[in-house]
Amino acid sequence: MKTITTLLILAITTTTMMAQNTPTPTVDVTGEGIVRVVPDEVTINIRVENTGENTKSLKEQNDATINDVLKFLKKMNIEDKDVRTEYMNLTKNYDYNSKTYTFAANQSLSVKLRDLKKYEQVMKGLVDTGINRIDGVDFSSTNKAALESQARKKAIENAQMKAKEYAGVLNQSVGKAVSISEFSNTPTPRPMYKMAAMSDSSGSGDQSIALGEMEIKSTVNVSFLLN
Repeated sequence: MKTITTLLILAITTTTMMAQNTPTPTVDVTGEGIVRVVPDEVTINIRVENTGENTKSLKEQNDATINDVLKFLKKMNIEDKDVRTEYMNLTKNYDYNSKTYTFAANQSLSVKLRDLKKYEQVMKGLVDTGINRIDGVDFSSTNKAALESQARKKAIENAQMKAKEYAGVLNQSVGKAVSISEFSNTPTPRPMYKMAAMSDSSGSGDQSIALGEMEIKSTVNVSFLLN
């Protein structure tokens, strides 16, 4: 009797362990969601650079230019919160031909422009004040958070559609999601653009900016139960 009981316990234990070790059937897919929008603001990255042998003079030149820039931006009704000093640096360079040292002083500002109609006027004014470097422009949307949410929802819907297509071919069905993970291509993803011309608001017909279409993308990995 004891032997039968032992064998019964071993059989139940073995069956339970086999059930626990049986992998849960799932279908794992990647979903992509894309939302497109015309950007409505831009951040302009500018810099003033002066070179020479006297560091004090270089700093004074840079300070004078930046002071003029800040005055100009106030006249354009650009709020203080939209203007930020990004960095200041001083580098020392050696000229092997003349056997002398020279210095390069740089100061960088970022200017967020919330009214794109002012773009041409602002850019011209910045150059006129003495800015001699433009490090780039970065378009964005004031509705970025809402658009990112839409993109994530679209990505989940896309993943579910793919899973149903795969399961349908096998005459099976898709159950609930058991895991969801968001995939990021880069730490700071940048928008992509379709080029579309934006004319100068002055009516001259000249243009120096292509506003474009901003593309916000979300990618998710989803695992669904396979019934």
